[in-house]
Amino acid sequence: MHTFLIGMSYPFRAIRLIAGQPALWRYIAIPIGLNLLVGFALYTTLLLAGFQAIETLLAGWPVWIAWLAQIVLVIALFIGLGYLLVRFGVVLGSPFYSRLSELLEERLLGVATTAPPANVANVLRDLSRAVLFEVKKLLLTLSIALPALLLNFIPGAGSILATIAGITLGATIACLDFFDPPLERRRLAFRAKLVFIRRHLPASAGFGLICLALVSIPLLNLLAVPVCITAGTLFFCEQARSLQVVTARQG
Repeated sequence: MHTFLIGMSYPFRAIRLIAGQPALWRYIAIPIGLNLLVGFALYTTLLLAGFQAIETLLAGWPVWIAWLAQIVLVIALFIGLGYLLVRFGVVLGSPFYSRLSELLEERLLGVATTAPPANVANVLRDLSRAVLFEVKKLLLTLSIALPALLLNFIPGAGSILATIAGITLGATIACLDFFDPPLERRRLAFRAKLVFIRRHLPASAGFGLICLALVSIPLLNLLAVPVCITAGTLFFCEQARSLQVVTARQG
């Protein structure tokens, strides 16, 4: 439980870290501006449509079951919109977040693994890796979300079980997103990134859940992505430092 709570603390520690590093603010301000534009578009179009869909779905259900299911589905709606916002935000802000993460790693570890030079071959390779990464996250999402969606048709407990599955999936995707800059600089495969998350449980679970919550809260989530990127790099650097200490002791 203590390790889980440590994982949840990283975004709040990241805020303090950012506040003390004015040189990094420019890598945060521009992505926040992009998030504001994307968030406005998402919440003015999809939120109302989602509320209407929930009302239609629950029409005719027993009152107490409909009330409980409505709470669960509204939470799922906000998580879904947060997921979309992160998708757009991470992609649009990726050049800034990559540099932010690299500078943070240099400050925290004294040295950073840098991205390859930006020649044509490397840019094309990075683009293909980024597209493949998004495709694999989408396949992971569909493999869990589609069966979970069917659970909603079971009155009562089905919606609760579907939400638990959705939150677990969302926390995993949040870890993949916010741990990705330092992991991608090391050219780790998708499966290796999942192994990194599993290896650092329960801290990574706490990290994923708090980041999922932050990106699911309207308005706050417009500011949360750069904070969570910073938190993910901080998490990685502390784990790397701990591994170096353990390796040194074993040596």
